[in-house]
Parts: sequence; structure tokens; C-alpha cells
Amino acid sequence: MIARRWTLDHDTDPSPQTQTAGRLATLGILSDHPVTTLRGVGPSLGGKLADYGVYSVEDLLYHLPLRYQDRTRVTPIGALLEGADVVIEGEVKLADIAYGRRRSLVVRLQDGTGTTSLRFFHFSAAQRNNLRPGTRLRCFGQARRGSGGLEFYHPEYRALEEGEIQVEEALTPVYPTTEGIGQNQWRKLCAQAVALLQRHQPRDLLGTDGEQRFDLVSALRYLHAPPPDASLSLLAEGRHPAQLRLALEELVAHNLSLQQLRDREQEQPAPALPPEPEALNRFIELLPFSPTGAQQRVMVEIGADLARPKPMLRLVQGDVGSGKTVVAAAAALQAIAAGYQVAIMAPTEILAEQHLANFSAWFEPLGIDIAWLSGRIKGKARKATLEKLMGGDTQLVIGTHALFQDDVAFRNLGLVIVDEQHRFGVHQRLALTGKAGHGGRPHQLVMTATPIPRTLSMVAYADLDCSIIDELPPGRTPVETVLIDSARRQQIVARVDAACGDSRQAYWVCTLIEESDALQAQAAEATAEELTVALPSHRVGLIHGRLKPAEKESVMAAFKAGDIDLLVATTVIEVGVDVPNASLMIIENPERLGLAQLHQLRGRVGRGSAASHCVLLYQTPLSQNGKQRLQAMRASNDGFFIAEKDLELRGPGEVLGTRQTGLMEFRVARLPEHSDLLDEVQRIAAQLRGHAPELVEPLVQRWTGERREYAKV
Repeated sequence: MIARRWTLDHDTDPSPQTQTAGRLATLGILSDHPVTTLRGVGPSLGGKLADYGVYSVEDLLYHLPLRYQDRTRVTPIGALLEGADVVIEGEVKLADIAYGRRRSLVVRLQDGTGTTSLRFFHFSAAQRNNLRPGTRLRCFGQARRGSGGLEFYHPEYRALEEGEIQVEEALTPVYPTTEGIGQNQWRKLCAQAVALLQRHQPRDLLGTDGEQRFDLVSALRYLHAPPPDASLSLLAEGRHPAQLRLALEELVAHNLSLQQLRDREQEQPAPALPPEPEALNRFIELLPFSPTGAQQRVMVEIGADLARPKPMLRLVQGDVGSGKTVVAAAAALQAIAAGYQVAIMAPTEILAEQHLANFSAWFEPLGIDIAWLSGRIKGKARKATLEKLMGGDTQLVIGTHALFQDDVAFRNLGLVIVDEQHRFGVHQRLALTGKAGHGGRPHQLVMTATPIPRTLSMVAYADLDCSIIDELPPGRTPVETVLIDSARRQQIVARVDAACGDSRQAYWVCTLIEESDALQAQAAEATAEELTVALPSHRVGLIHGRLKPAEKESVMAAFKAGDIDLLVATTVIEVGVDVPNASLMIIENPERLGLAQLHQLRGRVGRGSAASHCVLLYQTPLSQNGKQRLQAMRASNDGFFIAEKDLELRGPGEVLGTRQTGLMEFRVARLPEHSDLLDEVQRIAAQLRGHAPELVEPLVQRWTGERREYAKV
């Protein structure tokens, strides 16, 4: 395990000369050497390396292997096992072209213990000529079962010099790559960088205690060339002490980067929006229910933030149906009562339309002017809306991505509310906050109904304060979830028939592997036709991503009004309108979706007082991972438990939807494997900011570099 008593390695001499020298040492000389100074790197290869964020020799050191191969020992051909990755040596006995279903070059290789074949489906005449009988080869590859026994398909190989016996002295690294840069190129380049590391050592910014044998340099050297006795299992799991040392530093750098983002946001003033108890009480009186204790607690937290002259940066998490919208409405009311405008942004038109309906019902009796802005608002209507926004006549605007288009301007934007934050990139959120119109920054409130594990919130949302609505409104019934094999599909149709016959409503959700609106629409249309025939006494509706917004709105309105008994839908209803009478949901092929998405979908039912059920209609055979995920759905209605499980089984990029934002593109660190480091990360980051601020920027630059561009407006 990694040592837990890390010390900061920084100068205490405050003289300018020492500070300058310290900064140069921190950056390391290698960071000033373009990668093009290495042998074999011209403009073309330099351009390909830049795609990986590799600009300097030091960048190469942080381009670490994904895995390792053991090429330190030669396996006798007679001892080969199927599926094993091995090094073999032998003499070429025959090299000939075989004509079967595919033309191939077959090389018979023999040592004193046995004979095997090397098979190449892509080869040249020169390659065949070089593999003459009598040539001694050393090969690396995987032994597979072929027509003539164990064979190697396209193995790596080279001819041995006379008397050569030396094998690799370290495990062979396999680097992340795509087409254009081969593994041998990476190995040669990284070997050059490691050789330079001996003479030009970058400064160890974290330091170590006496118990930890890996400092920065020794960890880098070890991971690029682990010794033969290195634990492959620890390396594969990311738990080797050398990996933990670097993972800790990377997570610290990431935390500091987000803290810098927060500092930049709060450098500018924000309008102080004092609480308006009278307006809040009038709003609460209009609600058909009383806010829960958790809602009231979060309202107080937000109200205190809004009253300060610094931009609020707060994330509100709450499970499906916990009442985040009411909390957002209270925040919006406080801003409007103080004379400022509010913008609410949602990722889909369906969700934005639901917000429009809710806020209109709550705010219009209070005399608040509300506008709607989406991609389909065009021409004169759009122009009129934009003019009212710019003039300050509109107090609240609700919309989609259309809100941060260049022509949208506000007179005095005081609060930005972003729903389903994980659907947006950081840069999108910040683009909207740049439209304040009063020289400062608006307050920011971001919400998600996808509960985020503490592990991820500490990493991905380190720039935000966090509030959790951990209480469901009274009267909400837990949804019972069952797993049923799709072979029993007719039984489920009968169950839907019974539910709809009992004056209840149901969803039937269709999913496909391909994330294609066109394909999903086809699947949903076919299912809707099938169910219309099977259930002639019930009204079947259809909604999918290919429908026009007005058509979607019409279908959802009809379903909410009870004019549709069974709604066949794609995952477009993941964030949709509330229909309390809907008490049954069928999800086809649930094994194709992540747990967070399944939980969101399941949250469409159970919104009334009637017992609700969700049927996961899976296809057999299920993978082990698929079984684990579906069993987690059956076992719990707790969104936070499900989020933790989703993180464990699918990784952070899937849970947060951040693959497009650049947030979670770590080089060494892995989540949740390294979540035990996070408390230490926070401690070290705070210590650096407080006692060695001159080290913060070099550390951030070392690990994030160009990838920080996503955070800039």
C-alpha cells in the first residue's frame, strides 16, 4: 500500500533568485525540450504525438503503458499452452504459401522440443524471401489452436544474430495508441525519454516519507520498464506502489485545476441577492404540497449563497422525484425578487417543456414574465423573445442549448440554473455564465437527478459546493423491479393488458445497441404496431427522438391527460413529464443501458400512490457484468447505491457522461480503484494552496496541460 504521510518538497527561501530557480526545477528541463529533438521524430510524427498531448520530452514520460508483456524468458515450443502470450525461438524449416479460404504465408518453426507454425495473411515477397530455411527467429505472440496444432497469427519476430542469446531485461510495455504510431515507435521514444530522465530529473513536487520507496523519478522509470519479477496482477489492477505514487500526484493536480477554475469564477463579483421571505412564503402557499425537510435545508443553503457578493457555485443532487425543481424555483424567486433575471437550461426539449409548465403554473400567479427559447423558435418570435431578454422585460427564460448561442444577451442575468448537469460540458455551463450583462458573474446552480458517488463528486465537481436532497416526498411508493427473460414476452403483454384494464397506464421502453435515433425509432414503431394488434382494447401511443418537437409534446400531453393507455417510447423519456397514473414500465434489453439511465427511466413510474412495477425484459445469455448490473437494479431503489455500482462496473466516463468534456481523461489514476486516495488528495491540495502556492501551476500543467482548454470560456 502507498504510504499516507506525504510531505511537501518546496523551498522556504523567499529570495527571488531561489524562487526562479525553484520554478525552473519544478518544470524540469525536459519540459522545455520539444519531442522533435528526439531521434526519429520529424514534423509528421511530431504532429501525431501532439494528438496525444505529447509536445515535450517530459510529456512522453507521462504517456504510460496500458499493460505489460513478459518477454524476459523463452518458452520451449514443446511446452506451449493455448492462449499463452510467449516468446519462442527456433529455426525456419519451411516458408510457403498456403491456399485455403484465405491465402497465407505459413512458416514452420522448430526448436529441439517441437514444431509450430507462424501464419501471415498479409505479407510481401520480400518478407517471404527473408524467412528462408535455416534462419533463426525470435517471435512473440499468442499460441492459438489451428488446423495443424498450435499456431501464431502475425506474431512479432526478428532474425537472431549468430550466437545471440540475450532476452529482454524488463517487462515489455504496451502503450495507448491508434493507427499511425506503432508500439515499437512508442517504446523507442519512451526509452529515449527515460534515458534523459537520468540526467535531467524533474523536481518531485509532492516528496515522500521515509517509508515510501518510489519518488517521482523512480516511479516513472519503473513503470516504463518494470523488472521481470514485477507483479503483473498489481500492475493490471493499478495498485502497484509506483502507480499509486503517480495516481496520487495526478489526482492532486486535477483537484488543483478545478480549484483554479473556481477561483477564476469567484474573482469577479456577483450581485448580492438578499432573501425575500414574503415572496418565498407566497410561492410555498401556492404549492399543492409542503416541501420536505431536505428541500427546506437545501433552500436555506442556496439562499445564503445567493446573498453573498461572490458567485454561487453549487451542485444539487437528488434522487429521481426528490423535488429538485421546487428548490430551483425558490432560488429563482430570490433572484427575481432582487431585480435580476434567471436562465434555466435543460438538455432536452421535453425536460425544458416540463420546466416551462411547472414554472408557469407557479410563477404566473406571482406576475413573473416567463420566456421560452429553443432551436425551433425562429424568425419574429425569436427576435421578440431576444429583445425582451435584452431589455430586461423577461424575468425568467427556460430553454435548451439555444440559450448560450451568441445572439442571446441579457440585461442583468443574476442566476443560471442548469438541469441534468452531466449532459453538458463545463465549457457550456461557463459560456452561459459569461452573459451576465452587469460586469460580474451570475450565480450558478447545477442540478442532477443522477446521484453522483462521493468518489466522483470529489473529483469531477471539486469546483462546486454540494447539497443533497436525501428525502423523498411523502406518499411516494418504492418501485418493485423484476427481471424476466424475453422468452416470456407474451406473459408481460398480458400483464400490461391487465394493468391498463384496471385504469392504470404503462410505458414500454425500446432500446438498441446503436445510439441512433433512426434505428431506435424503427424499433419503437415496430413494437408499437405489434402491441396495437396484441392489445386492441387499449390506446397505444408512440414517442421517439425522430418526432418533431410539437408531435412529442402532443403525445406526452395526451399520455398525461389519460388519452393514451400504453406509451411505447425510446430512452427519450428518461427525462420527461410526470404522469402519476403510470404505474408499470417494461424496459426491453435493459442489459444495453447503464444503471444510472435505467434508474432514471424507472423513475418515470412510482410518482403516484399506487403500487408500481418495473419489468426488465432481458435477452439471454447475460454476461456476468450484465447479471450484476440488473441484480443491483432489482435489489435497490437507492440512486446513490446504484450510482456507486455503476461506477464500479462501467467507469466514471459512462456514469458522468463526460467522455466528451475532457474531465475524466486520466493518464494513471483510475476510479473507483484509486478512490481510497481521495482524502489524501484533498489534504495535499489544500496544503499546497496554503503553503506552497508557487508549486500549484507547474503541477497542474504537468498533468493536465492542453487538456485544460475545456475549462476556459
